[in-house]
Amino acid sequence: MTIRFRTFAALLALAAAGCGPEGADTIVVGVAGPLERPNGRSMKLAAEMAVDEINRAGGIDGRMLSIAWGDDDADAGKAIEVARTLRANPEVVAVVGHVNSGASLEAAKVYNAEDNDSVAGEPVVQISPASSSPALTQAGDWTFRVTPTDLEFSPALADWALRGLGSRRAAVLYANDSYGQGVLETFAASFRRGGGAVVAADPYLPAMYQTGGTLDPYLTRALARGIDALVIGGQAAEGLKIIAAARRLGFTGPIMGSDGITNVKDGGPAAEGVFVSSAFLPDRADPRTQAFVAEYQRRYNELPDHRGAMTYDVFFLLKDAIERGGSARRAIRDYVARVGAEGGRPPFTGVSGTVRFDRNGDAVGKEVVVGVVRGGRLVSAR
Repeated sequence: MTIRFRTFAALLALAAAGCGPEGADTIVVGVAGPLERPNGRSMKLAAEMAVDEINRAGGIDGRMLSIAWGDDDADAGKAIEVARTLRANPEVVAVVGHVNSGASLEAAKVYNAEDNDSVAGEPVVQISPASSSPALTQAGDWTFRVTPTDLEFSPALADWALRGLGSRRAAVLYANDSYGQGVLETFAASFRRGGGAVVAADPYLPAMYQTGGTLDPYLTRALARGIDALVIGGQAAEGLKIIAAARRLGFTGPIMGSDGITNVKDGGPAAEGVFVSSAFLPDRADPRTQAFVAEYQRRYNELPDHRGAMTYDVFFLLKDAIERGGSARRAIRDYVARVGAEGGRPPFTGVSGTVRFDRNGDAVGKEVVVGVVRGGRLVSAR
């Protein structure tokens, strides 16, 4: 156990000895996601960084902030158990998570107390830093997200393919889950409106590569249909295998994907030139962003991705909510719901941009940019 984790464990012990969220010496926030997977790493590190900075500055009204970790391993079933544990803990005042859309959707039933089980505890606000499935819009009054949805990510990618690259015939390979299906539907609709055609669209199960499966037949058929762009709707681990297979089969055109494949940047030479639509890039030209990126890089010797930047923003948004409205679960939820609303609270400005919520808990007006992998980094493509 690292010193950092010992510190958090000690803080959690103090919180458990308190007399409830309003009277405890420590404020506990849950962090839920695939903490030991590549797509959860930046989230975990940014959460630690935010808590450290808040506590070094005196905490929240003199109370220290701590984290209750919940590792869902990017699995919807595990996400339900994590959510039940966090909701049942009376010291947890809010939850930052989850990362994967499928996990967030299942966990939301618990956080919103809609699961009809015997979990103790009132609902608890859930703010996802990265779940982009359009289905999350209807997840419940206690569920929010600071990321744009696939309704914004995929059109940006389609526009880049059409106008930036001149592509007109695309193939989409997508994970057969809520996230992958969302990428397919939203990209295809936007691409077609712009004059392009999706000439091949095939689903895959992420676990198939673990059992020796291959997508070569799908790729071979797509190549025979004359594609000039390949779109991946999934996560980086499978995305890198798809990229390698496409290149091996002779595809030399552009490969792209939505925010889920961000970590392909770590995949070496095969990932060079891959395009990714994102709500955050480390080279974002804003003083707040650059200060965050510099400190994150100093601490961890790596660059943050969108999951890290938006996790960091959620912690400081929660800090505002607790300072101005109190640490009761309902008070936090009601404050967050009014952020950016007409007649409500001002929008929150963070390192990933400005956050304002609509009536469904979606972040509206967040910028979406297209990045490209260059030298192992995801940088602005424009």
